[in-house]
Amino acid sequence: MRTSIHLLVSLSLLCASGAVLAHNCPNEMKAIDAKLSTKPQLSPADAAKVAKLRADGEAQHKAGTHDASMQSLGEAKKILGI
Repeated sequence: MRTSIHLLVSLSLLCASGAVLAHNCPNEMKAIDAKLSTKPQLSPADAAKVAKLRADGEAQHKAGTHDASMQSLGEAKKILGI
């Protein structure tokens, strides 16, 4: 019985953590926007890549593909050094 309760709690926490990450996309976009507002020194190629990744991330978020969105936004953050 005790093992069943632990398993149920673990599964509940796992599901909740996925929901939290799925809704973190807007926070990632805000972090990127905040960094861009400081006008970081980027090459034109990197600036274009960040802009594309940021736009892709937002589109993917709106489409409900949060894993892809987080990946795109993560790549943009890496280029920006955040």
